[in-house]
Amino acid sequence: MTTIPVSHGVPGVVIPTRRPQPIRAALAFVARLEAGLKAFLERWSVPALRVALGAVFAVFGALKLIPGASPVEGLVMQTWEKLTFGLVGGQTAMIATAVIEIAAGALLIAGRGFARIGLVVLAFAYVGILSPLVLLPAEVWTTAGPTLTGQYILKNAVLIAAALVVASQVLRGPTTRR
Repeated sequence: MTTIPVSHGVPGVVIPTRRPQPIRAALAFVARLEAGLKAFLERWSVPALRVALGAVFAVFGALKLIPGASPVEGLVMQTWEKLTFGLVGGQTAMIATAVIEIAAGALLIAGRGFARIGLVVLAFAYVGILSPLVLLPAEVWTTAGPTLTGQYILKNAVLIAAALVVASQVLRGPTTRR
């Protein structure tokens, strides 16, 4: 006598049993980890960037309050003299720059509505930070390219990009979907 396998009450149909699939399980686990990391980054990366940007400006601004502590002291004084047509220079220029940078940094660190004000102060600071590129070309450029001072100024492109990312999150207004 022959036997016909029966599965689910249908004679002659055999449904194979599922075997554990370790690769699929591992991939599903990795996908859950990645989704969790993405949610974490969406929540915390821009606030972390805002605080880091604020800290950079607050610390470098504080250095300008200590005579001789900032490597750009001469550049700051020359820039202020050019921007103000000789009305502001010397230690007054250093103190003004320090106050602007510390204020921008502290406002960014404080967050919420203060961060919006901090971005405005930061935009004002960038006028002074970037103006030596035009006002003091001999300090910034050589025939071979930017000087060390020029490179110091040009690296601010990264900080400007960071400020734009922060602005995209702290400014009010409608959001658009990509």
